[in-house]
Amino acid sequence: MTVYLDGRQLTLDQIKDVIEEKEKVEIHKAAWTKISRSRQTIETVISRGDVVYGVNTGFGKMSDTLISSKDIGQLQINLIRSHACGVGKPLSEKVSRGMLLLRANALAKGYSGVTHETLQILVDCLNYGIHPVIPSQGSLGASGDLAPLSHLALVLIGEGEAIYKGEKMSGLDALNKCGLKPITLQAKEGLALINGTQAMTAIGVVSYLEAKDLAYFADSIAALTLETLRGITDPFLPDSHQVRPYPEQEDVARRILSFVDDSQLTTRQGDIRVQDAYSLRCIPQVHGAIHRVLGYVEDTLAIEVNAATDNPLVFSDSGHVISGGNFHGEPVAFAMDFLGIALAETANISERRVERLVNPQLNDLPPFLSIDPGLQSGLMITQYVAASLVSENKTLAHPASVDSIPSSANQEDHVSMGTTAARHAHQIIQNTRRVIAIEALCAAQAADVRGSEKLASYTKSIYDFIRSKAPTITEDREFSKDIQNIEKGILQEEWKTYINEGVS
Repeated sequence: MTVYLDGRQLTLDQIKDVIEEKEKVEIHKAAWTKISRSRQTIETVISRGDVVYGVNTGFGKMSDTLISSKDIGQLQINLIRSHACGVGKPLSEKVSRGMLLLRANALAKGYSGVTHETLQILVDCLNYGIHPVIPSQGSLGASGDLAPLSHLALVLIGEGEAIYKGEKMSGLDALNKCGLKPITLQAKEGLALINGTQAMTAIGVVSYLEAKDLAYFADSIAALTLETLRGITDPFLPDSHQVRPYPEQEDVARRILSFVDDSQLTTRQGDIRVQDAYSLRCIPQVHGAIHRVLGYVEDTLAIEVNAATDNPLVFSDSGHVISGGNFHGEPVAFAMDFLGIALAETANISERRVERLVNPQLNDLPPFLSIDPGLQSGLMITQYVAASLVSENKTLAHPASVDSIPSSANQEDHVSMGTTAARHAHQIIQNTRRVIAIEALCAAQAADVRGSEKLASYTKSIYDFIRSKAPTITEDREFSKDIQNIEKGILQEEWKTYINEGVS
């Protein structure tokens, strides 16, 4: 189904459809009128000789330098070329597509003063599958994502590099293969393409979508671990959660109870022990808080993906062209730091459950779930790996948004570091998925010891998913492959095909 852009109604689900399912994109018919009026306002201020930042002035500290009318076009080309100085590993194809989509949606809002041709080529690149090669490092997150977006813009003018049908080539070659012509930048258009938060936001949306799914899977694996450790279900009863009424905490408690509803392994308070350790007993409180953070992140991204974040903004109704600061990525920076912290905690509590599964001093299972303890080490070292990933997450979770280094000769004296926050959050999510995969591997082996036929119906389906990726352990083997297979299955949402009920 075609996704229509007008700068106001793009949803996170639609973004997922475009970046993952390659859904087609068009500019909404009603948006073109406002876009044309915005462009006409720019032409009017130029004809009047008004001084407007980025239209007939230099940039940053050089904003007081006037540019002659004959050099206005060259100014925009110079801007793109000089700002395309990003470094590091390229961003993923998903993020590249996300940046194209989000920039197109922002321009479709009608406050940027771009021409029809410039907006259309963004849409064409999406629909033809031309993905600019965009280095991941080099953005301060104010004045927006200048370096990453400049690499995107290079392709639009027939420069830079792009991936087309899996092959890296020049931006010009990619356009030519699709029968597209490079655009010629008009006044303000270079600035309109690069002055925004679309790199951090695209990374943020990709990260959020992965994190949301991972958080629900973490609930499922926690339920399986609870069972195999013969955990107590009383802490999940609604009574205690109703007197601390966080909706997400109540939801997690309800989910866990439903997941283990017909289990033959769980216990009640006093059957075997009076209390479980916090990593089991406090699943609703911790996982619930994580889901609450995800809600905050979703709300922030839902606003940002439909925001005008360039500078200056063109208000065609009043004729005003206002230099403001919507390019500052602080809202996204905070959200991404918060997302990283929450997912780091997902891994943190998961690793503690792994320890309870493999440590013979904390359970009545074979040491390290080994078939032949002593001769075979079993899953001993998987906990080491989990601990290593959790430790790495703790360093990555240091908030990027608390740092700021002035730039442009101190004209831009406070920045968000939002793109760094988003990149770190995404790396934390990858690490956390691997920790959850390790917990899944250990919990499934513990289920084999207990008797998988005693599992609840829901957790048995999760067990079956795990076993489709990692067979029952009968002797020591290279467990790295098992972890990778489970991780891949989580990322690709294969586990959902094994269950008969939803995850909400």
